[in-house]
Amino acid sequence: MRRSIGWLLLSACALLRAQQAEVIYDEAKVPKYTLPELLKMRDGKKVADAKAWGNARRPEILALYESEVFGKSPAKPAKLDYEVTLADKAALGGTAQRKLVTIYFGEARKGPKMDLLVYLPAAASKPVPVILALSFAPVHTIANDPGVPLADVWVKDKKQPSLEKSRGSAAAQWQVEKILAAGYGLAVFCYDDVEPDFVGGMKHGIRPLFLKPGQSEPAAEEWGAIAAWAWASSRAMDYLEKDKGIDSTRVALMGHSRLGKTALWAGARDQRFSIVISNESGEGGAAISRRDYGERTKDLNSHFPHWFDGNFKKYNEREDEMPFDAHMLLALIAPRGLYVASAELDRHSDPRGEFLAAAHASAAWQLFARKGIGTMEMPGLHEPVGEHVRYHIRAGKHDVTAYDWEQYLKFAASEWGR
Repeated sequence: MRRSIGWLLLSACALLRAQQAEVIYDEAKVPKYTLPELLKMRDGKKVADAKAWGNARRPEILALYESEVFGKSPAKPAKLDYEVTLADKAALGGTAQRKLVTIYFGEARKGPKMDLLVYLPAAASKPVPVILALSFAPVHTIANDPGVPLADVWVKDKKQPSLEKSRGSAAAQWQVEKILAAGYGLAVFCYDDVEPDFVGGMKHGIRPLFLKPGQSEPAAEEWGAIAAWAWASSRAMDYLEKDKGIDSTRVALMGHSRLGKTALWAGARDQRFSIVISNESGEGGAAISRRDYGERTKDLNSHFPHWFDGNFKKYNEREDEMPFDAHMLLALIAPRGLYVASAELDRHSDPRGEFLAAAHASAAWQLFARKGIGTMEMPGLHEPVGEHVRYHIRAGKHDVTAYDWEQYLKFAASEWGR
């Protein structure tokens, strides 16, 4: 019996090593690949100007991603049901105006709802631009603000109450003081409010509200969790358009990691976002899938099958057959501002693949006489490149840091003319 157990352990270790060996972290091992042409229709017609892009090629790419990757989402609801509470004109030591906006998704305020925490500069005398962001943790973790109530957190199939020590625990990732000092507002919601992020979490989220009679799961071409989080980002934007203290023509959408993928898809579908920021979104986001570097399509669909639609799974280990790749997803943001960021130690997200996708996507901005990355040479650490499409790689791990925010605020100032 002991020999059997030992053999099983050795076999398991060998299998794990074999699986790890398949992950490419060496540029010399990246296979040769050919990207689908960004400025060529599927019928072979060339896209020569902004009109052809907007009327034909952009809708074609959007439909591909909607059908084959993220899934089709419901239309905008006829009415936005929300409630504003916790208004304070002297929050965060007098530096911020604060409000908590609860957005309801179900009828008669039953079922899923999300809390949108909004901070605006206290001294603002006119509508201000805002950065809308998705958070992994409840909104009370954003800043050390005792006026924001503690929210419950999801632990698999149930919610558990947060502890007081979690208040402001993610403040380093948000840099609220820097954002307010730059003259901008920050609006944040927790993605778990929309759908908890685990297999089976759908039953606790918004997607069941839109199932057809007799349907228990979305169809193969219907939305996954990322599309649900993206749809909720647009509902947050619906509110920002109603807030008289916010300049809704200047709203940036920011997400990190899987929420970076979410920001890209939300920004692709909803052109009200004037800037989209993808922080280390990797495979299924800003990184070129055909490079096979780091995380791959099969990894996503095996470990996180709820993120994407059913059709995306047919591309497991068949990335070369995709009629799309990340440069096409990024190009859907054109001609608006796009920032893609990587971290040196975040090899799993393929920093070079993220840069190359942004560089190849820049051709879409050129159709609008706007400059993109402007080089195919990977920049060094802390050397941002590009104009209306911008990229940087910084030292460190998979995270959001003060350096990242400094670059995003500079980019926002250049795009918004402040």
